[in-house]
Amino acid sequence: MKPLSQAVASVPPSGIRRFFDVAAQLEDCISLGVGEPDFVTPWHIREAAIWAIEKGFTTYTSNYGLFTLRQRIAAHLKARYGVEYSPESEVLVTVGVSEGLDIALRALVNPGDEVILFEPSYVSYVPCVLFAGGTPVCLPTDYRNGFQPDVERLRRALTHRTKAILLCYPNNPTGAVATRETLEEIVRLAVEHDVYLVSDEIYDRLVYETEHTCVAALPGAAERTILLGGFSKSYAMTGWRIGYACAPAPLLEMMMKVHQYTMLCAPIVAQKAAEEALERGETEVERMRREYDRRRRLVVERLNDMGLECVPPQGAFYVFPSIRCTGLSSEEFTERLLWEERVAVVPGNVFGASGEGHVRLSYATSLPKIEEALRRIERFVLRHRG
Repeated sequence: MKPLSQAVASVPPSGIRRFFDVAAQLEDCISLGVGEPDFVTPWHIREAAIWAIEKGFTTYTSNYGLFTLRQRIAAHLKARYGVEYSPESEVLVTVGVSEGLDIALRALVNPGDEVILFEPSYVSYVPCVLFAGGTPVCLPTDYRNGFQPDVERLRRALTHRTKAILLCYPNNPTGAVATRETLEEIVRLAVEHDVYLVSDEIYDRLVYETEHTCVAALPGAAERTILLGGFSKSYAMTGWRIGYACAPAPLLEMMMKVHQYTMLCAPIVAQKAAEEALERGETEVERMRREYDRRRRLVVERLNDMGLECVPPQGAFYVFPSIRCTGLSSEEFTERLLWEERVAVVPGNVFGASGEGHVRLSYATSLPKIEEALRRIERFVLRHRG
């Protein structure tokens, strides 16, 4: 048989899913591994989908998505961040942000182009760059600096081969929120070196003690930015697989070509549910955000008390504590915690080399489960501290 794709073969399976699959087989196991909200999609959003099915909304839509949904997305972004997009030509409804990222990179990247990203980073970023034929350039961040992107390191990394800078704030896995001043400096560098910005802002509504900065709204950014957003995290709609991409029309048209020939369109029922989420979902978003914040403060306090140094995250629903006090590697810590205490977390090294010495815990599960998981983690740490 002829060999299969080298690009695909060179990419390992997701480290997150590996631990999730093992945890699912164990009795009395508490998973803090997957970024899956424990909330059910609010009833009024589910009801809108039921109504859509009853009324016969079972067809294809425009490749760009329902025009009414694109109008609501554009209005939402303008109201919140002051950034303006034409619903006719600058908004594309995607099958989750995951598809949006994939088609953004495929529309941008030629073989040999470099895409700069900051690590620790979400596990799909490097593979998606590779699948698009690009070369990922990974810049480390440090927990002692709150995992803030290093602008000077970025400046040194920019070359004539750089095509884009990939950003994710609030960040998965660290929960870091880049300051507005830092993002403004990154935009200035992008303008100076004529590179694109891909900004994954799926966690934009989940911020604590700060405000979210929409990259596309910054001076000089709109003409070179692909803004990715969606409904999975803020509205507890992970299984609906609905997101969006916004960009200048010529760039979005390139993305739409890939979307057209691979996905055709996002599911119409999910699009109708997303309309309802934007129209009347604000109260539920804030309710869930407050509950995440309550869990966040508890988890940070308890982890620090047991010696796992933890920078308070300002966004998303993850913490990324240092486990160096145990003398264990990220993989060792995670494997032994799973088998000894039946708690599943994710080793930090799956998010890039600079994630070594850390693990990711998600607090997007119920408070009683979090409290029990923390008791088990504390027992484990007491046994293994150096």
